[in-house]
This record gives sequence, C-alpha cells and structure tokens, in this order.
Amino acid sequence: MDLSHSKKISTAGLLITLGIIFGDIGTSPLYTFQTIMTEGGKVTEELVLGAISCVFWTLTLQTTFKYVFITLKADNKGEGGVFSLYALVRRYGKKLVYPAIIGAGTLLADGIITPPISVTSAIEGLNSVHGLENIIVPGNNLVVEIVLVILLLLFIFQRFGTKVVGGSFGPIMFVWFSMLAILGVNQIIHYPMVLKALSPHYGLELLIRHPNGFWLLGAVFLCTTGAEALYSDLGHCGRKNIQVSWIFVKICLVLNYLGQGAWVLLQHTDSLGGVNPFFAIVPHWFLIPSVFIATAASIIASQALISGSFTLINEAISLNFWPKVTVKFPTDVRGQIYIPSINWILCTGCFLVVLYFRTSEAMTAAYGFSITVAMLMTTILMYYFLRRTKHLPMWLVVPILVVFISVESSFFVANAVKIVKRLFFLVFEFGLIFTMYIWYNARKINNRFLNFIDLNEHIPLLEGLSKDESIPKFSSHLIYLTKANRPNQIEEKILYSIFSHNPKRADVYWFVHIERTDEPYTMEYGVEELMNDKVIRVEFRLGFRVKQNVGLMFRKVVTEMICNKELDIVSRYPSLKKHNIAEDFRFVILEKFLSYDNEFSVRDGFILNSYFSLKKLALAEEKAFGLDSSETVVEKLPLVVAPVTKINLHRAYYRIHR
Repeated sequence: MDLSHSKKISTAGLLITLGIIFGDIGTSPLYTFQTIMTEGGKVTEELVLGAISCVFWTLTLQTTFKYVFITLKADNKGEGGVFSLYALVRRYGKKLVYPAIIGAGTLLADGIITPPISVTSAIEGLNSVHGLENIIVPGNNLVVEIVLVILLLLFIFQRFGTKVVGGSFGPIMFVWFSMLAILGVNQIIHYPMVLKALSPHYGLELLIRHPNGFWLLGAVFLCTTGAEALYSDLGHCGRKNIQVSWIFVKICLVLNYLGQGAWVLLQHTDSLGGVNPFFAIVPHWFLIPSVFIATAASIIASQALISGSFTLINEAISLNFWPKVTVKFPTDVRGQIYIPSINWILCTGCFLVVLYFRTSEAMTAAYGFSITVAMLMTTILMYYFLRRTKHLPMWLVVPILVVFISVESSFFVANAVKIVKRLFFLVFEFGLIFTMYIWYNARKINNRFLNFIDLNEHIPLLEGLSKDESIPKFSSHLIYLTKANRPNQIEEKILYSIFSHNPKRADVYWFVHIERTDEPYTMEYGVEELMNDKVIRVEFRLGFRVKQNVGLMFRKVVTEMICNKELDIVSRYPSLKKHNIAEDFRFVILEKFLSYDNEFSVRDGFILNSYFSLKKLALAEEKAFGLDSSETVVEKLPLVVAPVTKINLHRAYYRIHR
C-alpha cells in the first residue's frame, strides 16, 4: 500500500484513511449499545435516549474536540502518538517520561483485547441467522475455534506486511461505514422521535436519575476507545485527511447508534433477551453478508492495532525505553515494520483473552480501563504542549484541560470497577510499564557513571600505538561506538579498551556517534578528521523512528569518502597493496556486566539487577546495530556503579607453613 500520496487531501487519501485510522472506533457499534442496554437493567425510553445522548456527546467532546481538532495538531514532523508527543515536550520536565511510559504501556495492553472483542462480536452475529442459532451460540467451542483461527491467520500474516491487501482496506471500510449509516437510517425512518436523543438533556438525566447512571459511563466509553489509536496512526495519513474523513465516519456511527436505539424502542420490551441490536436491525436476507463485512472490518481494526503496537515498540527502542529486539521491514512502504517478538506476545495474549472470556459480552465487561489511563496521560502531556510549545494563554488552556480531565476522570472511575474483572490484563500491563521503567532508569544510572575525557590529549598516544610495530596489528581500521556528544571527548572505557585491555594497534581509529533527533525520519551524517588519516569521527543524526543500522550506514559513509578522495582503503602491506586488496574493518562493542564489587541502594540494586536480567532476553548489541559478526569483537567490561569501600580484611603477621 503506497502511502506517498495519502497525506494530501484526495479521494485516494481519504479512502486510505478510512482503512488505516478508523478501524477500532468504527467497529464499536458491534458491542457498545448492547453493553449499555445490558448493564442498564430494565430497558426504558429514558435508558435508550440517555445512552445514545451519552454516546453522541462522548464522540463529540472526546473524539472530535480533543483528538481530531486539538491533539492531532501535536504532530512531530507529521507523526503522532504518545512518544511523538513526549519527544516534543520532554525538555520541559524530567518527570514527563512517566506519563509517556504509562500511556504507552496501557495503549499496548489495548492491543490484546481489541482484536478478540471485535472478531468475536462479528462472528457471534451468525447467531441471528435462521438455522444457525443452535450452532453459533456465544461462548460455545465452535465460535471460540473460529475466532482463534482468524486471529492466528492474522498474526501469521504480519511477517509479510500489508502491502498486497492493504489497498483493499479503504474500500472495505467505506462499505462498512456506508452499511452502518444505511442500517441506521432504515430504523430511524420507522421511529424518527429517536433523534431527540442528540440533546445533552437526556444524557444528563440518565447519569443523574438512573440507578446505575454514573457507572454506565464504563459502557458508554466503549464508543471512543479507538481515539488514542487514531492519534498514534497520524503519520500514515496526515491530519487533514483524518479531520475530513472523520465527518463521514462520525455521521455513520451516530446514525447506526440512533438506528439501534429506534429498534429497541419499537420492540416495547423490558430486556434485549441476549439479542444484539446491531444485527437485529440487519434485514434477514443481508445477515450473512453483513457478518462477513463485519468480520472483515474487525480484522482491519485488529490490523491497525497490531501495526500501531509495532510502531510504538520501535519508537520505545529508539528512545531507550525498551530492550533492543529484532525489527524487520517486510515491504518497501515507509513506516511498515514487523517485530516478531511483539507479534507473538500479542498473539498469545489474544488467544488467552478468547479462551478466558469466550464471549464478547464478557470481554466488554473488562474493556476500557487501560484506554482511560492512556487518555489521561496524553492530556497531561498535552498541557505542556499547548502551554510551552504553542504558547497558548493560561486562561484558554486551563478550561480545555479541565473539560478533558473531568470527562476522562469520570470514565476512569466508572471503569475502575472493572479492575476485578480485568486482573487477567494487569500482569500484561504491569509487565509492559515495568520493562520501560526499568530500561529507562537503568540507562540513566548507567549514563551517570560514564566518564568522558579529552580525546585531543590522547591522540599522540593513538598515533604512537599505531606506529609501534612490536605490537601485532589488531585491525587496519578499528571502529568504536561512542556516546560522547562532543567531538573532542571520548569515554574513558574506550581508551582503556584500546590501550590497556589487550592493546589494539590499528592504522585508523574511527569513533562513531549516533544522535537521536526529535524528528521521526531524519537521516544525516557528518565526518570530522581529528587527525589526518589516523583518527576520524562520524556523527549520524537519526530520527527516532529510523532503525540504527550502523553497519550499512557506515559502509555508505566509507564509500562516499572514497569517491570524494577523502579516504584510501587499499592495504598498506606491500604484498597486498600491489594487488589493490582492501584493508579490513573491525568494530569493537563494549558490553557491560554487573560487577560484584558494588554496594547499591535498594532501588538502584533492584533496577540494575532487573535491567541485566531483561538484557539477556534482548537482541545482542552487534545485531541491534546491524553489524556483521565476522567484523565485530565483543568485549566484556564490569559495571561498577557503587564500589565497595569497606572491606574488613586485616593482615596477620604469622609464618605460612610450607
């Protein structure tokens, strides 16, 4: 799927936006209204009109006002999502990292329940087909098996990317939303009085007067669960396409909710009796096609969540929030990535959700809590964006934030009662947030003890070592990765490796530094010769979404330097030089291990021990940087953060018996 033109407002751009952005929020009519009616108890006109009113104003305040019109403006060079927002505001406070981590962790947790709930709701629609009501029973083994097969195929397919079928996403979602609108209008015609539900009066009456009033917000919230994912996928389609297509999407969603409400009111019944109003408003002759369309829409919604999870983890790796893991690019489409470890973690999580809850009704009872937390974290970061980046006045920012926090806090409290039903997810969420917290703080502790020294003072030593033929040559070109931001600085541990830890003689010493930019797709480099043909520093400036393929990029730098006659890599050995044999290059990776010679505080000890335990599961440094193992040497160095200072050891003056 070529997205090169999708950020411009066009028919193609709008169609692609429907396929990528609105899958999650677009499939919510499958279960939202049914859940509200079920949790509301006895079906009354007040309940129906109040439910639709709450849904309409939630979509208006939360999705339209907060995300589509305000949050989408917080784009980082066209990219969205909690990490892009964090990259824009992180310079305004060190503690802002924690809303970013919590927001990302809870949003990722959404990735293991959205696919099961969407696909299960669609498949359960077959229960409405005459002749299948005794075969397709919500929660029975057949439904569970069908859902598991669909999900398994979906996750297997991830390794190939969505380029081949991606072009069909937009048209399928257009058919889906059109179907929502037509089905809704068909019922509204029979009961036009339902349109009065658009008044906020009915929503307020429901929340105040209904016995379960306020707590029904937990079910109402299901209508806007895809709003956070909408912001995360900003980079795929662009703000204008999302804003324009949302008009069509919202109209279709509201019409369908109104249609479901009209059908319920026309039944004059006290309960739904297990019937899903969504499929109840579908004509019998169209039931099977509608189930297929709903299933296709659910798969597309699941695909959007899975792809968004890959993007989020890739950003977390770049920002040092996540261990380095294998990241693949299955197609040549920009931004389309595949992370095998995350793919199978999500697949396992989705399988467990289906096997544990079995029905869409049980899943909705546990759905929503994570996203309310993610939305609150985005609101916190948005305050700093509006005040510090956009420089909006306090009198304007505060009322906007008060509205958002009030609405989201209400949803949070209403969803908090679900925490007992969602203990299953807490382990997953805690694991995600814990991993990011440990990784970030361990890196901070590690960096605190990095000792940088003046490289210029040691250049004569490098030159002397290079000319000392009594020491065997380690490599013609020796390359180290350095964290020193300044060209005239270098880590003390690198010089220790060169001079003291098996002295490494080379003809040319290279020091490569990677600077992460707040922009997503920056790819630049600079070269500085600190000593002519002896010490060279290469500076890569990479966006936070760019893979750190240092091996490939370094070869590109060397090739361009040769073309510009800045570098000659023909072997300096006479026997090889006459045959024009190229010199060898060798990377040295300094890998730390936690030394026993440490006296930690409880916090630092816990963080560092957890960090090194997680590190064993991460990708090896040479693989993470795209280095050829045949050209790479890994050196182990002890990490001494808090050296032991008191050793109660005394010399005893006595003769040692021989």
